[in-house]
Amino acid sequence: MNSETIAFREKIERIISKHGYKDFKWIDPMKFVVSQWVRMKCLFGCNEYGQTATCPPNVPSISECERFFQEYNEAIVLHFTKKFAKTEDRFVWTRKVNLKLLKLEREIFISGFEKTFLLFLDSCNICQECPGKKEECKEQKLARPTPEAMCVDVYSTVRQAGYPVQVLSRYSQEMNRYSFLLIK
Repeated sequence: MNSETIAFREKIERIISKHGYKDFKWIDPMKFVVSQWVRMKCLFGCNEYGQTATCPPNVPSISECERFFQEYNEAIVLHFTKKFAKTEDRFVWTRKVNLKLLKLEREIFISGFEKTFLLFLDSCNICQECPGKKEECKEQKLARPTPEAMCVDVYSTVRQAGYPVQVLSRYSQEMNRYSFLLIK
């Protein structure tokens, strides 16, 4: 790694640390696993398909997602763990985390990295009620897709980075959740 890359990463890591994040790793965006099966899971198996402005069909095609990731040379995966007593508690927690992550994205952006882009760790849910259409989104400046909405096979991608991830059989089990921050 050259001195320019080291200085770049140190600057970003200072900002990340300032926001209180400790569990993150650098990842090559070219190693994001983009897969058709992820979009199929959205189409056939997700209650949010067509219900939010940041989920399919309101997101780019699979080939557009692949091209998008190719525009970046640096990415960070942020790891979160959490257990919930009730299913609905997850959405309250992820909304808070997503809003906090937006502040991180904003600070990196104004630090001179204008192409910074965040992928939420869970559905947008910034608003209590989503109109379900991108053009009707009330918070277009804040709304972000999930990695899955962008066809990222989160399982394969985070395993490459050495992070744990598995399908849970009970809602009471501790979840491993991931958000991605793309930077150029």
